[in-house]
Amino acid sequence: MESDSPARLGERMAAPMLVPQLSPARPPALKVTPLLRPEQPRRFARVPTHAVGVHPEHREYPRASLNLPLRLRAVNSVAEKFPISLVTRDISSTGVYFLCPKHIAMDTPIELEIVLVARPMGRGNVVVGSRATVRRVEPAAMPGWYGIAVAFTDVQFDRDDGIPSRFL
Repeated sequence: MESDSPARLGERMAAPMLVPQLSPARPPALKVTPLLRPEQPRRFARVPTHAVGVHPEHREYPRASLNLPLRLRAVNSVAEKFPISLVTRDISSTGVYFLCPKHIAMDTPIELEIVLVARPMGRGNVVVGSRATVRRVEPAAMPGWYGIAVAFTDVQFDRDDGIPSRFL
């Protein structure tokens, strides 16, 4: 076995080291993808505080994809004995789309409630009470359910928290 004497180490250290040639530093390629694509409708994942970009859609009022509690109160002026609790799929200032286990004919007037804000202990809830007219009915992916689009005809907001007397 050879010993590593200082002379021997110096020989190894003096041998030229091969250093790989590096190509010049190149910035990473960026992939730019648009936020809005023409094949998708203009929707908001959450309610925005400002609008970003313009999308070529023919809707006058954009929709927000929100799952809000909805209660179907009456159909064709006949009150439901047990109001059906449902969930919205999307909502705009002029209407709402939801899934329902009941087939409702086109142009039928309905009454519904949508809970916009739900607070614990019932302090600060905001509910929209509305009369609406059915504009579109389509079968849903779930058998026996229908996608129903309605247009609001009358909208009333109701809050359950009291307004301090100094503001009245």
